[in-house]
Amino acid sequence: MHEKMPVLREPVKRRRVGKKLLAVLVLLFIVLLGVLFFNSSISKVSTVTVEGQKYLQAVDLRKTAGIVAGDSFFATSSADIEGRIRTLKPVKSVTVTKSFPGSITIHVQEYETVAYSLSNKGELSAVLANGIAVPAGTDALVDKPVLSGWKANDPVLAELCKALASIPDEALSDFSEISPDPSQSYPDRIQIYTRTRFEVITAVSLLPEKIATMNAVIEIQPPGMITLLLADKYAPFVPEEAENSAVTQKETTQ
Repeated sequence: MHEKMPVLREPVKRRRVGKKLLAVLVLLFIVLLGVLFFNSSISKVSTVTVEGQKYLQAVDLRKTAGIVAGDSFFATSSADIEGRIRTLKPVKSVTVTKSFPGSITIHVQEYETVAYSLSNKGELSAVLANGIAVPAGTDALVDKPVLSGWKANDPVLAELCKALASIPDEALSDFSEISPDPSQSYPDRIQIYTRTRFEVITAVSLLPEKIATMNAVIEIQPPGMITLLLADKYAPFVPEEAENSAVTQKETTQ
């Protein structure tokens, strides 16, 4: 007789309760660490450093940035802070650097100073390359031309500031005063007085390309009148003694 073979049963798989429980505990531990971290001082802003500005006040830049010591370090991105700072008109560019833990540095570059202006009250303002005027302070060194006779909303003034920004500092520092002198042919005509005692008539639209000619005349000629428009002209000033002598001679011949 054949003996019956016993039926082999598949072993029952034990639930891996231990591993699941361990995974849950690890997850809870990570969450707990996260909560503790984001509520600790290490996740907060500790210092906000502002640098590079000349006319803007650091307190105003921090206020515009919208972040102070004690705020969450991760709540606001560098790009968001830069966008807020760029709304300030004197700002040409800004870079925000976040250094963990807690340090934020705001580096600002303002538009360069191209001229100065005086108010009716005698208050000195610095005129920037984008045409914006800002208080210059009492200790400002006036090494750029003074703008006189200009209206604040004059569109020619904005173009003049752009043109002055393209002129080398050594040439710009020789300008002592710039006034509007419009004509029918040149609505943007200006008159420039230099510290080297020249008077220059030109147009804002022509100024950048005429600088080389102007410098060449100033370097080799005595003080006089320079006209830099469609045609370039130069005439030396007549000395006062020579002018009086000519008048006297004319009177004696009459």
